[in-house]
Amino acid sequence: MKALILRQKNKWPTWSDIEAPAQEGTVEVKLLASALNHRDLWIVRGMYAGIKLPAVLGSDGCGVYKDQRVIINPNIGWGQQEAFQSRSYRILGMPSFGTFAEHICIAEDRLHPAPTHLTDEGVAALPIAGLTAYRALFVKAGLRSSDRVLINGVGGGVAMMAFLMALAAGAEVYVSSSDARKRQKSLKMGATQAFNYKKEGWGKLLYSEFGGVDIVIDSAGGDGFTELIDAAKPGARIVTYGGSSGKMNGLSPQVIFWKQLSILGTTMGSDQDFVRMLDYVALHKIQPVIDEVFDIKKGEHAFIKLSKAKQFGKIVLKH
Repeated sequence: MKALILRQKNKWPTWSDIEAPAQEGTVEVKLLASALNHRDLWIVRGMYAGIKLPAVLGSDGCGVYKDQRVIINPNIGWGQQEAFQSRSYRILGMPSFGTFAEHICIAEDRLHPAPTHLTDEGVAALPIAGLTAYRALFVKAGLRSSDRVLINGVGGGVAMMAFLMALAAGAEVYVSSSDARKRQKSLKMGATQAFNYKKEGWGKLLYSEFGGVDIVIDSAGGDGFTELIDAAKPGARIVTYGGSSGKMNGLSPQVIFWKQLSILGTTMGSDQDFVRMLDYVALHKIQPVIDEVFDIKKGEHAFIKLSKAKQFGKIVLKH
């Protein structure tokens, strides 16, 4: 089959032929569209455990199976515990062949009817971003319509889905970004206020002028995490699903315990979370924000764009 193949670290995947390994207990799905995640970029850069090459990356996908359009659940082996994934848990796309290909062989129970209100590209943009955002907001943070929510680093796929889901729930949503264009777009989409997270003291400003937030959704960590503590109301829940900015230096435990804050970690979500996410998206007719669609044969251009971190929403590949 044809696929975007990663043959060497720090080299962009290229469209070429590869023999797909036979897998018992799977069905073949013809792929219509897929989407990039930062996981794919980290694997290309060699910043991921257990890299095996050559690899066909891609965790998000929309395809056709038995003449029905389907969305692929990228979870493999979450396990029986809803609270956390099993030790054998992995995500579709390296070491198993992923969705950046003409077709994929996958267990039939990973397939669900695609939301009917979405295009093929919209379906492909949904799985990882939607699952991660849903679990962070509803399972971990317990989002209520009366909550004020801060999405830190708006623009990425998960952050945008969390933004849309929180708005759909009726919450008051604040965002942060160092990019003025992203801040302005977020305001037009319904954000109450947008902050530049590179300006020192923006968290205290959010608290003093707007009364702080009940929920924070963050993927960065780093020294800027203290601003999120400052922006949080007493009793707030701070959910983190990434660490792109590194260690959280300078945290004051006194502020955390005196404000009765909960700092919660999450990654991906269970199979049950995935089903509930699909129901929520269908109920509210949520449309994933897509920054740009690339022909999969020119997938290296999509990777280059992702590497520049200028996207507002998902980067999608059309097959």
